[in-house]
Amino acid sequence: MNLPKEFEEKMKTLLGSEYEEYTACYDEPRHYGLRVNTAKISVEDFLKIAPWPLEPVPWIENGFYYDGDHIQPSKHPYYFAGLYYLQEPSAMTPASRLPVEPGDRVLDVCAAPGGKATELGAKLQGTGVLAANDLSSSRAKGLLKNLELFGIGNVLVLSEEPGKLVSYFEGYFDKILIDAPCSGEGMFRKDKKMVKAWGEHGPSFFSKIQKSIITQAAQMLRPGGMLLYSTCTFSPEENEQTIEYLLQEYPEFQICEIEGYEGFVNGMPQVTENRNDELKKTVRIFPHRMKGEGHFLALLQKGEAHPALPSGIDTGKQKRLPEELTSFLSHVHREFLPSRMELRGDKVYYMPAGLPSIRGIRFLRTGLLLGELKKNRFEPSQAFAMNLKMEEYDQILNLPVSDERVIKYLKGDTLDVEDLVSPKEKGWYLVCVDGYPLGFGKLVDQMLKNKYLPGWRWNG
Repeated sequence: MNLPKEFEEKMKTLLGSEYEEYTACYDEPRHYGLRVNTAKISVEDFLKIAPWPLEPVPWIENGFYYDGDHIQPSKHPYYFAGLYYLQEPSAMTPASRLPVEPGDRVLDVCAAPGGKATELGAKLQGTGVLAANDLSSSRAKGLLKNLELFGIGNVLVLSEEPGKLVSYFEGYFDKILIDAPCSGEGMFRKDKKMVKAWGEHGPSFFSKIQKSIITQAAQMLRPGGMLLYSTCTFSPEENEQTIEYLLQEYPEFQICEIEGYEGFVNGMPQVTENRNDELKKTVRIFPHRMKGEGHFLALLQKGEAHPALPSGIDTGKQKRLPEELTSFLSHVHREFLPSRMELRGDKVYYMPAGLPSIRGIRFLRTGLLLGELKKNRFEPSQAFAMNLKMEEYDQILNLPVSDERVIKYLKGDTLDVEDLVSPKEKGWYLVCVDGYPLGFGKLVDQMLKNKYLPGWRWNG
């Protein structure tokens, strides 16, 4: 593989005697990874039903390698049930090393397509709030889809310059993840196009953007909160030097230890101006040292540890809900606080508790879209179906993965279900595969009218 000369010289300086070993890894195949959605299924239960051989990613509890040259996990009903996310193994590291607790207010600053945000959301277990932001509104649409597929409802999906968010969320978040836009040197092996892009926009271009984002994020973190900064590049000016800049601008931040792994390499103070020894606590991932692409991570705390402010205090006014909605919710075995319901036009949302006003911010979603009020009826959304557990709804069609109707349902077809229901039964049914929801359908005369979201359908 032809690497830019300037890049080669830099890597020789960084790696010294390991440089040959590093270049040899370009001849090795890339690694394919899959991360289990622990908001829907435990790792143990997933391994019992996994349709293909998986090998654990040793530094990620819910991460696995699969043979991407011979199998396609994105073409399996379990993918449509949101049971896993396909992600390069090293890229799983940042979200796994940010210590998110249930109830936290969490911000993912550059969140699309959702690999980190879906894991942060799973860790919240339906509590607190996850704000997932991406400047590109087209990329933010893909981010929203992945969060909905994962069943994560306590969300804000935003599409703004991080700088604009500061005035709305100053000192608000307990945890912030920045997977910064970068020159992508760690991805050269996985994606050859990155080499050409590096020639057009190299480290100095991205370094300015990263410094701007990290200092804006610092202002949105509460005292005692934690920030994880990551890139998929090797460049010192985008990595250790960005952290050095943050510490100069905001000296109250301190670098924290990151849970280790034998393949991790310490950060390199020697590539910075001040040579602060604390930078050894940051982590570099090199592809010749472990089975994953190149990455950098730094975990920081703002000032001394403080207990988090209680987030879910609910002081909203009680609201009278439309009868069509309460009638539908009588089939759902979960408490919904009327004060957190929000009706906008004909759509109904269930909002996270304790949100500041976000009037004036571009957003794609606030809260869980429950569904739509239509003439004298309520139609539940795809997002609501994915957010439910099978046992939380009382009208179920649970199909084994071997049943051909599973794929038919995912393709948008009407299903004949006379073997599963009596002629009298009707209404909204939650279609599940092996106990995991896929979406809703409307039952009439033992036929299920398909309500699977058209944009999500199985193609081919």
